[in-house]
Amino acid sequence: MHAYGALADRVSRVAQALRQRFALQKGARVALALRNCPEYLEILYACWHAGLIAVPVNAKLHPAEFAYILEDCGARLCFASANLAGEIAALAGDKLRFVIDVTSEDYARMLACEPLPLVDCAADEAAWLFYTSGTTGRPKGAVLSHQNLLAMSLCYFADVDQQAPWRAILHAAPMSHGSGLYALAHVMQASCHVIPESEGFDAAEVYSLINAWPGLVFFGAPTMIRRLLDYPQEQRTENLKTILYGGGPMYLDDLLAGIERLGPKFAQLYGQGESPMTITALSSRVIADSEHPRWRERIASVGIAQSAVEVRTIGATGTALACGEIGEVVVRGTTVMNGYWNNPVATSETLRDGWLHTGDLGSFDAEGFLTLKDRSKDMIISGGSNIYPREVEEVLIQHEDVAEVSVVGRPDREWGEAVVAYIVPRAVAGINTAAIDVFCAERIARFKRPRHYRIVTELPKNSYGKVLKKTLREMELSRAE
Repeated sequence: MHAYGALADRVSRVAQALRQRFALQKGARVALALRNCPEYLEILYACWHAGLIAVPVNAKLHPAEFAYILEDCGARLCFASANLAGEIAALAGDKLRFVIDVTSEDYARMLACEPLPLVDCAADEAAWLFYTSGTTGRPKGAVLSHQNLLAMSLCYFADVDQQAPWRAILHAAPMSHGSGLYALAHVMQASCHVIPESEGFDAAEVYSLINAWPGLVFFGAPTMIRRLLDYPQEQRTENLKTILYGGGPMYLDDLLAGIERLGPKFAQLYGQGESPMTITALSSRVIADSEHPRWRERIASVGIAQSAVEVRTIGATGTALACGEIGEVVVRGTTVMNGYWNNPVATSETLRDGWLHTGDLGSFDAEGFLTLKDRSKDMIISGGSNIYPREVEEVLIQHEDVAEVSVVGRPDREWGEAVVAYIVPRAVAGINTAAIDVFCAERIARFKRPRHYRIVTELPKNSYGKVLKKTLREMELSRAE
């Protein structure tokens, strides 16, 4: 455990080693192929102290994915966890020259360097290369500036966790993404950073840490929240102050179950790597306000625009839409990325007319609450009608025999596309699809009901826990052929 004074000293020494020993010049990229660990924060801040660009990479990626990102960003040096150092070293070539195991003597020697004076950087200079999850193809590196990260951190206090600061943040999710981004706001407030020993998400360990650390907050994906709720033993959670969730859809049924078991301690954010953690927010105060006449509608939304951005929905021609109309969500403001690293074509496609085009579909209500429907590419058009998979999933997940579900479209000669539901049952014995179909018929329009039910043991997911709908659609296309 390090106090913040010791952390600052270690940061300046690692920064000196980066500039002096490894001869990295301002703007050079430094990769972090690390599982969550205390060194994560000191390396991040050492990069910025030295005027370098940090490239955090999810430690669960496949070697081929590591190779692509390291080649794309052109990192000369990569810090790695002990179990990954050999794998990463095998990828070394003309660009990647140095791999440092953070548990090794090589890293310890870096801490023996003299402190480096802080290198000046402009607000719009690159600080973090955030590689997207790549659910639809090769990941792209969103160039996040110091200004982007500062605005994101200030929005955390203004819009997401308005009761902060807390005494501690639990890094149960990868620090290469959401948990690491929100670590910055907690560094600003000198919070304690608690890092689980387990590499994966262990519900028992998380409950144990909640009991051990008063005033605790943590960020998690909805799948993590579901695992906490499925944990069979009741736990004391009075130390837990806020659960922040994002990175995927939280079904209303799951949120209601979470409030019942853990209390009104939830806050939601909606963002993308291109506007990190910062598009809209649903604060814990709104989620806790169960007396509001539109409470259920509000908590099914992703909240209102955060303070540093403007958000609107637009139609096919680019014009802003009225309340209730469904269109693409676009955003602009000080959190929006500079562009994609070495990818001007993708940058011009995503940043148009001064707006970040998210690819998400949604609609605003009269109070400014945004409800997401789906990714534009996930929308199903059947018989000329638009069907949003999430709407169907929200119904299916309510059934007591359904543990997980994902809905996609498949080619259909008569209807154009047909609705297909992939279901993971709660019980090993399986599930009665006829009963499921009756359940749907009682709750949604006939044309939205799945025409096919696929019972599977698991859904295909990427290393961040997001369901790969592209893979499901490919499976359906193979069936059709």
